[in-house]
Amino acid sequence: MNKTERQMVEVLKKLKNDFGAVTIKAEFEAEGTRVDELLRLVDVTRTVGLPLTVKIGGCEAIRDLLESKQIGVRYVIAPMVETGYAASKYVAAKDIVYTADEQEDTDFLLNMETITGFDNREAIFEAIAGENGADGVVFGRVDFTGSLGWGRQAINEQRTTDYVVKTAELCKLHNKQLVMGGGVSNESIDAIRQVHTVRLDRFETRKVVFDADTALESDVDAALVNAVQFELLWLENKRDYYTGISVEDAKRISMLSARYDELRAEYEQKH
Repeated sequence: MNKTERQMVEVLKKLKNDFGAVTIKAEFEAEGTRVDELLRLVDVTRTVGLPLTVKIGGCEAIRDLLESKQIGVRYVIAPMVETGYAASKYVAAKDIVYTADEQEDTDFLLNMETITGFDNREAIFEAIAGENGADGVVFGRVDFTGSLGWGRQAINEQRTTDYVVKTAELCKLHNKQLVMGGGVSNESIDAIRQVHTVRLDRFETRKVVFDADTALESDVDAALVNAVQFELLWLENKRDYYTGISVEDAKRISMLSARYDELRAEYEQKH
């Protein structure tokens, strides 16, 4: 590990031990996480005994599911599931990649993040309700408010929270996990507490996922500050990693460029 990764480890220890962080998230979807980045994240998280959550590229992203299985991901999330049919395709895809035995150690969730998905929520829950269905729902508030044309400023407004609460009621009815995400910050704490009174298993920032019970009993403001620090360190480490790759051949390129100019000049003189 490098210096930044060791700092990440220390922040993760605090997030886990003091604030109830239970997993760290990466995305093949919107974040576009590359495999080499993911492996560095795995090394950091496993040092402190935290498992990984991965959002795959779609409800039927078999390759992403295969890579998640190879890495040993704890939670898999399918994005933008808007119909019962899409939910059934996700259930079928994970059954292709994971045996019933392997699914004992992995939870499969789907993103409800548009008004279309919400309007089709009954069909979606019906599709995932069976014994071999999915384990729960992640409510993504950023895309959800965007799908309504409300903009990001509406994320923590009561009208958005009302939709999350209605989803929480369905999760409670069907005994499915609910995770709340999308722009979670200190301004979201009241909304988190409100949803938690119905059902809320976890809530997440871009990278850190908290157990709702534990985090809300702790200094949740401090928890979110530390989550932002971890994400910042992660991005700095990612930047430095790719900067190192981009300059590692600079000296060789400079030498070959000069050599090429010499050879070309010699050739032109002869011909």
